[in-house]
Amino acid sequence: MSQFRSPILNLPPVVKNLIIINVLMLLGSMIIGGSFGFDFDNLLALHFPASEYFKPHQFITHMFMHGGIGHLFFNMFALFMFGRVLEEVWGPKRFLLYYMVTGLGAAALHTFVGWLDYSSMKAAANAFANTPTPDLMLQFIREHMGAVQPWVTDFVNSWAENPSNSYDIQKATAMVNRMVIENINVPTVGASGAVFGILLAFGMLFPNTELMLLFPPIPIKAKYFVIGYGIIELFMGVQHSSGDNVAHFAHLGGMLFGFILIKYWQKNSKRFY
Repeated sequence: MSQFRSPILNLPPVVKNLIIINVLMLLGSMIIGGSFGFDFDNLLALHFPASEYFKPHQFITHMFMHGGIGHLFFNMFALFMFGRVLEEVWGPKRFLLYYMVTGLGAAALHTFVGWLDYSSMKAAANAFANTPTPDLMLQFIREHMGAVQPWVTDFVNSWAENPSNSYDIQKATAMVNRMVIENINVPTVGASGAVFGILLAFGMLFPNTELMLLFPPIPIKAKYFVIGYGIIELFMGVQHSSGDNVAHFAHLGGMLFGFILIKYWQKNSKRFY
C-alpha cells in the first residue's frame, strides 16, 4: 500500500527552512509590529548607508522581510518550485551558499545604484539651494521624484508670481531637502534578489526545460524565460519614472552574481555540482 506524501513535507532542508523563516518573519512583523508598534522595517529592512536607519546587519536581515502576503507568496512559490530542484542537484551547503551570495550581491548592486542616484539627487539639491527658482524646483522633482503632485504645482505657480519671496524660497528649500532625506530612508525588503539568482541558475542548468507561463498561457524554454526576464528588469530599472517601488537592480544583481558564481564553479569543476 503506497502512502501519499505532500511535496511540502518532502522539501529539502534549506528550502524548507528558508520558507519557514520568511513566513515567521512576516507574521512577526504583522503581529508584534501591529500590536506593540515595534518598527521591524527600520531595524531589519535594508537602508542606504547615508540613512540614519542604516545598520550593517540589514544586508542579511532584509532578505527575510517582505512587504506583505502577496510579496511573500510569489517569492516563496518561486523558491519552492525552482529552489528545491537546485538543492537536490547541488546539495544543501552549496545551495545555501549560492542563495546567500546572490542575495548579498543583489543588495550590493541595489545599494551602488542607489548611491549613484543619491549623489545625483544631492548635487541637484545643492544646486537648487544656491539658485532657488520655481523652474529648478519643478525640474528637480521631475528628474528625481517622478510625477509632480498638484499641490506642489500650485505652490510653484504661486511662488513664480514673486520669485524673490524669502518665505517661499525657504519653504521650497526645506521641501527639496526633505525629499532627499525621505528618498534615502526608503527601506528595501524581500528575497527577490536571491530568487532571481535561483531563476538564473535553473535556466543555466536546465536551459531546455519548458515552463508554462500564466500570462499568456504558453510554454517557454527556461533559457528564454530567464533572458527575457533579465531584459525586462534592465529596462524597468533604467526607467526611473516607472514608480513601481520595485528594486529592479536588486533583481539584476541576484542574476549577475549568480552567473558569476556558477561560471566560477564551472571553471573549477567538470560539472556544476
